[in-house]
Amino acid sequence: MPHATDNRPTALLAMGPGIADRLLADRHRTRLAALTRTDPALVAHDLADPTPEVAAALAEAEVLFTCWGATPLTAEVLAAAPRLRAVVHAAGSVKHHITEACWERGITVTSAAGANALPVAEFTLAAILFAGKRILRSADRYRELRADHDWLAELDGTGNYRRTVGIVGASRIGRRVIELLCPFDLDVLLYDPYVDGAEAARLGVRLTSLDELCASSSVVSVHAPQLPETHHLIGAAQLAAMAPGTTLINTARGSLIDEDALLPELTAGRLQAVLDVTDPELPPADSPLYTLPNVLLTPHVAGSLGDELHRMADQALDELERFAAGLPFADPVHSGSLSHSA
Repeated sequence: MPHATDNRPTALLAMGPGIADRLLADRHRTRLAALTRTDPALVAHDLADPTPEVAAALAEAEVLFTCWGATPLTAEVLAAAPRLRAVVHAAGSVKHHITEACWERGITVTSAAGANALPVAEFTLAAILFAGKRILRSADRYRELRADHDWLAELDGTGNYRRTVGIVGASRIGRRVIELLCPFDLDVLLYDPYVDGAEAARLGVRLTSLDELCASSSVVSVHAPQLPETHHLIGAAQLAAMAPGTTLINTARGSLIDEDALLPELTAGRLQAVLDVTDPELPPADSPLYTLPNVLLTPHVAGSLGDELHRMADQALDELERFAAGLPFADPVHSGSLSHSA
């Protein structure tokens, strides 16, 4: 039992199987133990049907330290956590597990979405610059030819000088992509209904309609949240407006693009695509997305993985330190913002 003068908050780790071992290095576990009263070895995988050990820890927990695979915090789960005051999420979106019952209870929430945005933006920057150089096409042709060739002639009109890049959505990731594009000689367009002209000017972009962005950009990169109103945001009309050779990048959610409309454009070779997410998340085994030479298909790896998970853990522990000191979160999640964010 902790000493009576130990005022550290009681914490419980709650996330999917295997996640804690990837998320937390030894230094994170040491820091977690110093900031809270917790058992870093105890990880709750199912708060809705807990083991006796987890149920006892949940009943005492003042803060949940969550990550991917966390149990939705329904009213029933919260009833078993009478002392719970905060959720610190060491990942991006909290929509999977933070419910209306959490807001009604007055639980404060923070997430490491800012930390998770960085690798996605870096992936996107690489994809944009590679798209401008037609890397997919030239690599495929080089593999095919295996001989001297007039690459200057074949790749005439490519490059990353004074090209136009369209960013769909000034989300955390979209804004970070815009920042990363600043050093390059690129013109950046933005579509986001929540951004006005003054803010666009501060970001250094030109605000446009979605249709104008699609028609004017050599690369279109999607960073909008998954909402009912963004379902198939990029549809047949937007795809048809894109010039031949345009590259479409999606690191957001697969449902934002109408893939039934996209596939014919890709099969015909009119457009290029870098797709880190699809709808469904795992394409069928016979999907042409796996084999088309003008498509770079990756298995949802743009976000944090490997040692990048430690960045999210660092941010989450920074927030936990603020909570333990009685300070407000530096990056809180507000219920009202979830209606137009990831």
